[in-house]
Formats: sequence, structure tokens, C-alpha cells
Amino acid sequence: MKKLSLLKKWDNLSPYRKLIFGFLVAIFIGVILLKMPFSLRENQNISVLDSLFTIVSAICVTGLSVVDVSQVFTSTGQLIILFFIQLGGLGVMTVSIIVFLLVGKKMSFETRELLKEERNSNSNGGITNFIKQLLLTVFVIEISGALILTYGFSKYYSLKRSLFYGLFHSVSAFCNAGFSLFTNNLEIFKYDRLINLTISFLIILGGIGFVTINSLVIIKKKKLQNLSITSKFALLITFFLLSIGTILFLVFEYNNLSTLKNMNFIDKLINSFFQSVTLRTAGFNTVPLGNIKPATVFISYILMFIGASPGSTGGGIKTTTFGVLILYALGVLKRKEYVEVFKRRIDWELINKALAIVIISLFYIIVITTIILSIESFPTDKIIYEVLSAFSTTGLSMGITAGLGIISKLILVITMFIGRLGPMTVALAFTSNKRSSIKYPKEEILIG
Repeated sequence: MKKLSLLKKWDNLSPYRKLIFGFLVAIFIGVILLKMPFSLRENQNISVLDSLFTIVSAICVTGLSVVDVSQVFTSTGQLIILFFIQLGGLGVMTVSIIVFLLVGKKMSFETRELLKEERNSNSNGGITNFIKQLLLTVFVIEISGALILTYGFSKYYSLKRSLFYGLFHSVSAFCNAGFSLFTNNLEIFKYDRLINLTISFLIILGGIGFVTINSLVIIKKKKLQNLSITSKFALLITFFLLSIGTILFLVFEYNNLSTLKNMNFIDKLINSFFQSVTLRTAGFNTVPLGNIKPATVFISYILMFIGASPGSTGGGIKTTTFGVLILYALGVLKRKEYVEVFKRRIDWELINKALAIVIISLFYIIVITTIILSIESFPTDKIIYEVLSAFSTTGLSMGITAGLGIISKLILVITMFIGRLGPMTVALAFTSNKRSSIKYPKEEILIG
């Protein structure tokens, strides 16, 4: 009877709450695994909070870390982190459904709804085909990236170590996690163009979304105009942000002795491109970020906040949300009755959702930043950077993560969790599904 009662309660939960519960269970298991002796190097120990922070950062594909992963964890511990990065990149519910399909179980309507929420889709149809395509896409891209990176790392390390580094960093890059097995992230490879460009393109592929990748794969069979509006829009905004980010980083940091000054122009350009890419929720860095120019810090805020594309492994408010709001603002200025893109009209409900996402996200960031500022003594710009990095699941840091207090670390854990699931998903999990049927009289309010 008790088992039936629990099953009934589970069935009555909304898809949003089930999604949150799935992530929490995975996090609980991960925390225990990282505390085990086989995960830690000799004479190394970590607190429960540090284990929690590391696992949440891995499953939320963030990359922020309060410990040096390369020094604290054994190969087994690093593989556990890698597993949770992959789990977070694919999605907890997606992986669960893959297991169900492998054992021959059929998916219920509720299960399809769960996957729809996790992959940020408008439809719950074609789940089996979607998962097959997803697995093939992930396998081909990550293995290809691992082989190229293995070749790149083999110039510095043994073949066995290079293979491990290649696989780890390929998965970490494609999942936009930003975890590295080197103490200073990828700073020692800032002159290695092959490693820089390979990781950059893995991040881009992971950040544009599985649907867009699959659309591009079959582009030879279909014309470009047959791509979905979402895919075309996401690619357009991604190209725009990458270009602007590269140019601005290059200009602002060109003569900064701490970052680009001592490089030749080609290496400056490649490293600027790399940082522009990684600022879109990836978390790797080839130059130290502690002494970047104030203008670069400000641009970083914007790029991190926008993040990756919908249905991808990245976070942020998403490129399409940003694009829709830009089009909305331009439409208001031009006094257009509707918002349009690629000769299609955007529904007002979607614009309202985009506005809600931005408002909720900004409100959360402001509140959290204010709290941390009140209890920490670090500079304001570095704390804002840390909060935005956690919320957008970027994982970049200006060097203050390990020095934060217990309360601040817990706040960042919650922030990474909300950032990975999405502020709307978390908000809807705690609100009623019922819509108000009351319609009040209209009134004009002066604004602007």
C-alpha cells in the first residue's frame, strides 16, 4: 500500500518537479562517490560541501571548482566527474529514458513530457528517433574530438595519458562543462593552435543544440531554407555573438601584458576567438582572467548572461531569447504590429515568455549578488562575474571560487542548479498550473 501511495504521489508531480527530483537524486549519488577513498589521491580529503560543489558543477556542466581536480582526485575520481559531465550534458531524464529503452520498456505520456521539458522542446513526439540521433551525434563528435585532442596532447605527454586527456577534454568541451585536468586550465596550451581550435569548435557544436547539429548534417539533402526557424535564428545569433566577442576581446586585451600582449597577431586572434567561444557557457580559459580589463569584464557579463542555444548543453537565457527581444525592441521602434523573423510572425506568448525569462533571471542575479556582496570582501566585479558564471553555467572564474565562504558556496551551488534547469522550469515547479479565468478591465499606464 505504501509503495502504491508513493507511486501515486510521483504520478501526480508535474514534469518540472520530476525533472528537479531526478537531478537531485543524481547529485546525491555523485556526492557519495566523490567522497569514497577510490576517488581521492593519497593524503587528500574533501568536505561534503566541496564534494557537493564539484558534482553540481559537473552535472550542471558549469566547470567552477573549489578544488584542483588534477591534484585532488584519482583517475577513478576524474572518470566519475566525467560521467556526471556527460550525464548533465545529455540530461538526467534523457539518460534514464535511454536505459528504459535498452531494457525494452515503453515510454508513457508522462515520460515523454519529462524529456520534452529537459530538451526544451515544443513537442513530445518522435522521442525514440530523437534519442537515436542524439546518441549518434554525441558519439561521433566526442570521439572525433578526442582523437584530434589525443594527437595534440601527444606532443607533450605519453600516448596513454594523451588518450585520457583527449577523451576528458573532448567530453568536457562538447558538454560545455569547462572542467580541465590541468591546474591552470588550458593556459599552458595558449600557443597550441590545434588544441585551441578543436576545443573551440567542440564548444560551438555543443552550444548550438542537437536539433541544429542534425539539421546541418543533412543539409546536403535539403536546402538551407528548409532549416527550422529556431535553427537558423540560433545560428545567426551565435555567429553574431562569436564575431563581436572575438573582436572586442582582441581590441580590449591587445596590449594587456597579463593576457595577449606578448603573442603574435595570429595567436592573439585565436585566443580572442577561444575566449569569445568559452564565454558562451563553456568555462575553459587559455589566458589568466584575474587581470583582464574592466571593459572585457563587462562584455563577459553580457556574453555569459546570453549563453548558448536552446536544446544544447549550455546555459544562459539562450541566444534565441536574446534575439527575440532584440527583434521586439526594433519592432517597437519601427511601430510594427507584429514581431517578425525570416518572413514569419512570432507569437506574442513566446515574446512574453522571453521577457519573463530575462526578468526572472536578472532579479535572481541581483538578489544573489547582493547577498554575496554583503558577506564577502572580494571586489564587486569579481563577485558579479562569479554569480553570472554560475547562473549561466559558464564556469569561468576570476580566481575567487575557492576563497568563498560556506554560505556563498551553497548559494553558488543553488545558482548552478537553477541555471542548468532554467529559471522558468524551477519557477513553474513551484507554481500552480491553473490559469486565472478572471479578466479585468483594461487600463493605460504611462511608461518610458
